[in-house]
Amino acid sequence: MTGVPASAAGGPSGARRAAAGTAPAASAASGKVPGAAVGRAVARSAEGGATGAGRGASSAAGHGGAASGEAGAGAGGAGVGGAGVDGAGLGRAGVDGVGVGGASESVDGAQGEERPARGGKLAAAAVNQASVWNIANLLTMLRLVLVPAFVALMLADGGYDPAWRSLAWAAFAIAMITDLFDGHLARTYNLVTDFGKIADPIADKAIMGAALICLSALGDLPWWVTGVILGRELGITLLRFLVIRYGVIPASRGGKLKTLTQGVAVGMYVLALTGWLATLRWWVMAAAVVLTVVTGLDYVKQAIVLRRRGIAERKAALEEKEA
Repeated sequence: MTGVPASAAGGPSGARRAAAGTAPAASAASGKVPGAAVGRAVARSAEGGATGAGRGASSAAGHGGAASGEAGAGAGGAGVGGAGVDGAGLGRAGVDGVGVGGASESVDGAQGEERPARGGKLAAAAVNQASVWNIANLLTMLRLVLVPAFVALMLADGGYDPAWRSLAWAAFAIAMITDLFDGHLARTYNLVTDFGKIADPIADKAIMGAALICLSALGDLPWWVTGVILGRELGITLLRFLVIRYGVIPASRGGKLKTLTQGVAVGMYVLALTGWLATLRWWVMAAAVVLTVVTGLDYVKQAIVLRRRGIAERKAALEEKEA
């Protein structure tokens, strides 16, 4: 029994212990890292979604090295252990490849997400540009075109021919009816544009102003009525612009009723009416003047309140920042 190696004396278990001891030593001598250490290094080097894959691969490499170490008990455990470590190295290379692939896919995915975003912005810009020609804006443009047509018909043949006055009334009626529909269509079908915001009030004031000035010039309507109505309309429009930085003054029901009453009254004056209809139009115009003044004062009150509230909110915001 003398001279028998300890590994042989210990039987199969001794051989396994000897092989297990020889493999790490050979690995250390060759400058390689055991399979478990490689697994940890791979786990640290892998990023994002490749972390799990790196751990799995390093674990498999470690088990492969151990199995090879056991198998190499009788045929040079050191070499087999080295092969196990090499297997771990290959496993690491595979994991690194997966990590790189995953990173490239992530980059491609990010680029893919950005491309539709850029396309979406361009598409949105194209829609906004095309929306200038929507039905609401076309109705506003029609009102602007009807202004000079109305003036020409109103003043034709001296301005007192019932036939020409009837045609002028038709142009005025079309303008007022389109005024009722263009804003409703724009809000209902999301057709609001910057052009519409600017052109719509201009068209409203232009057709009403043209009718009032023509009637006063022909002697059918006192100039003070024209001055009160036009002064209120222009003044409130200017007031809206002055307080727009503090908020928007919403259109009230009184303002809508005023617009309707003005349209009916001016339309009745455009027609060559006589008798009781001529008397009726005077009362309708009187109601329009009253509503014009009352709603104008209400808008002034709203503007003052809106301005004070806006100043107070800004002051509170500045105090919070300083605190």
